[in-house]
Amino acid sequence: QVQLVESGGGLVQAGGSLRLSCAASGSIFMINPMGWYRQAPGKQRELVALISSATIGGSTNYADSVKGRFTISRDNAENTVYLQMNSLKSEDTGVYYCYADGHWGQGTLVTVSS
Repeated sequence: QVQLVESGGGLVQAGGSLRLSCAASGSIFMINPMGWYRQAPGKQRELVALISSATIGGSTNYADSVKGRFTISRDNAENTVYLQMNSLKSEDTGVYYCYADGHWGQGTLVTVSS
């Protein structure tokens, strides 16, 4: 059973950047897909970005609201998935969760001040 630990959240001004990390307890090489979701206050959890395993091309998918601003990547050697977030907006505020193989991390809070 894989365990996921997110980090990198915090308070940032609108237009700023943050990089989230998701460290897995074991190998992520074969896990497909891995992803980031977020939950804003009073709203349902929503998909932010997914990345497939390298064995099937490592393709990525993004929510329309973050396309061109966020980038998901994975480092199989470090068993870590990243989410680079640029040009942050107040509507990006929420708890960000890492997802892999049916498991969730505990979440990391991102707050974007306008």
